[in-house]
Amino acid sequence: MDKEYLIHQRPMRALFTFALPMMIGNLFQQFYNMADSVVVGRFVGESALAAVGASYSLTNVFISIAIGGGVGASVVTSRYFGARNYGKMKRSVSTALLSFLALSILLGGVGLFFSEEIMRLLNTPADILDTAAEYLDIYFMGLPFLFLYNVLSAMFNALGRSRIPLYLLIFSSVFNVGLDLFMVCVLHMGVAGAAWATLIAQGISAVLSFLIFLREMKSYKSERQPLFDGGELRTMTSIALPSILQQSTVSIGMMLVQSVVNSFGVEMLAGYSAGSRVESICVVPMSAFGNAISTYTAQNLGAGKRGRIRQGFRASMLLVLMFAVGLCVVLQLCYAPVMSLFLGDDGTPLALQTGADYLRFISWFFALIGWKMTADGTLRGSGHMLPFTAANLINLALRVVMAVTMAPQFGIGWIWYAVPIGWFVNFMISFVAYRKFFRPGAEKKDLG
Repeated sequence: MDKEYLIHQRPMRALFTFALPMMIGNLFQQFYNMADSVVVGRFVGESALAAVGASYSLTNVFISIAIGGGVGASVVTSRYFGARNYGKMKRSVSTALLSFLALSILLGGVGLFFSEEIMRLLNTPADILDTAAEYLDIYFMGLPFLFLYNVLSAMFNALGRSRIPLYLLIFSSVFNVGLDLFMVCVLHMGVAGAAWATLIAQGISAVLSFLIFLREMKSYKSERQPLFDGGELRTMTSIALPSILQQSTVSIGMMLVQSVVNSFGVEMLAGYSAGSRVESICVVPMSAFGNAISTYTAQNLGAGKRGRIRQGFRASMLLVLMFAVGLCVVLQLCYAPVMSLFLGDDGTPLALQTGADYLRFISWFFALIGWKMTADGTLRGSGHMLPFTAANLINLALRVVMAVTMAPQFGIGWIWYAVPIGWFVNFMISFVAYRKFFRPGAEKKDLG
């Protein structure tokens, strides 16, 4: 395959070709993360599922930091790749890897030290607090592997090599599920066993990814460059920080809202946790197209083909709509068996109803989050980070304020009513900015 197909092929074909392996890979990533919930929910019990779910929103924040930082840093790498400046491309990669490795060690250490206090702040029910904190401790130990893998995946995608992360994810997902079943069902390690299975599978995947990436870099001939460059880090940070914010918006909002959900008790927490896991799978195609349009935009700007960006934007919007309609139909018809997958036959009626209500409501708005991610991705890929940042901050603020102020008075339903409202406002801000920067004849604005 032509390594520069995002620059040469028809936009819809190029975006779909690029996004499909990333989409499948992200689905395996979600199954990878979801395996803990399914296994402990079915083989340990509803309280164990609630314990894993209580920390889910927090662990998603760190996943979002890793993914968002990698995607943001990869914009710079994509620019150098599109311009065929392989020396600077390699320098940007090594700078990103060293920086995120240091950040992951710092965050992991802080998390280990404060894990129990964090769970208390999230109003975790007392009867599952110790189990939830134990799961979180093991998770923090594996944080460097999580960061290494996700940043490398973003770098592979920046080079148009999205199939490599897919193959690695398939391997690690299957391995993780096998370890989950062995440690939980055979060794009877409970929630801790599920956490250790994830850490081991993640670690092996990260090491394999690093070795393959080193071989990939050798195929691009260039002069020797320093491994770390402060100026490069500042450029990447200016894009990565808002990108982290964008990726983290949903997760941070979930974490803050989690404290409200936890106050409704273990049964509702278990149902909402299961519903949130299903939602995270359903938005995978939307996220894939958002990340794809970001790399597509960056490469085409680097190659001086600005006119292709508007074509790619329209193609991405249409692809998102097609996936969203299909997902909505499936969930409206099959929400009951989907919830039973997590909660098993012994799930309480309240837990099953809570999760089902959430899924049936949120499935109507999947196109909206996909359009939001397309507009966000285009702005990120072109380096227009101010409106991008403002849109995501307002999205987060709306979701949190509505959930915190309305749910305690009028019921848990207000927690999910706030979600599409935040998505809509985010989309409108990003879309207006896109129209401003990419209307025909608009002055070209590039990264500094």
